[in-house]
Amino acid sequence: MSEKKTISVMIPCYNEEQNARPIYEAVRDELVKSCPNYDYEILFIDNKSEDGTRAIIRQICAEDKHVKAIFNVKNFGQFNSPYYGMIHTSGDCTITMCADFQDPVEMIPRFVAEWEKGYKIVIGRKTQSKENPVMYWLRGCYYKLIKKMSSCEQIEQFTGFGLYDKSFIQTLRNLKDPTPFIRGIVAELGPERKEIEYTQPQRRAGKTHNNWYSLYDAAMLSFTSYTKAGMRIATFAGFLVAGLSFLVGLFYLIAKLLFWQSFRAGYAPTMIAIFFMGGIQLAFLGFLGEYVMAMNTRIMNRPLVVEEERLNFGPDDQ
Repeated sequence: MSEKKTISVMIPCYNEEQNARPIYEAVRDELVKSCPNYDYEILFIDNKSEDGTRAIIRQICAEDKHVKAIFNVKNFGQFNSPYYGMIHTSGDCTITMCADFQDPVEMIPRFVAEWEKGYKIVIGRKTQSKENPVMYWLRGCYYKLIKKMSSCEQIEQFTGFGLYDKSFIQTLRNLKDPTPFIRGIVAELGPERKEIEYTQPQRRAGKTHNNWYSLYDAAMLSFTSYTKAGMRIATFAGFLVAGLSFLVGLFYLIAKLLFWQSFRAGYAPTMIAIFFMGGIQLAFLGFLGEYVMAMNTRIMNRPLVVEEERLNFGPDDQ
């Protein structure tokens, strides 16, 4: 009799005390009901929660040996912690989903069915969302912009929610990228994938941890990792402004020579030019800084996360 395949479900957490047990129960029940011919593990990775999330996860691990947990010593951000959790699963495939129920649990059997057909990656792609419509529209604009600017394929309305075969998980382990952006990595390095459309529900409970800074951070990481557009725009804009400045300067020189006594330029053109050039320089210094920071982080090659504790891992688990 052949050995059962194992499905790993990785759930990143940060201050999810209202959702930790419900998401565990929902995932467990869905696996038992819809995937009875598979063994399973559920891995929580906690990004230094400040509420009662860890206590709840400890209790779950004590009750169910199918559940594992990794506790980080501090919050390592919205990209590193989930990526680290993915590469520490042990199943034949790994399903990643958020703890807030915005990734529908009922899609698990659909992912598994497509995986059994031979797809190494099966992802969920949002076509509608019950979140803030303005935020959904802004995300859509961002995805379209990055898709046009990037030399690599980019996936619109993809958050990382999906199933990944163990062969792709091994690819992630071999990358050793200190600033991983899983959405871009799937598009750039992943094999043929199956996309399943879904409507994103509202968050079940608690408050979202995304804010304008975290969204900007995500945008800049993808921008600096997968496009050259920022520096190209800076270069072209520099030539354009230099050309315009030369023409304006030439105009004032000719006007002054022709109308020496009557032509008075005054301070206005000088001040306008100074502030305009200063704004252009500061904007593109900011772009340059984003690229330098991205390179600096990769050069330092720091670990993705530092663990504080593991629960229910065996002696052979890395």
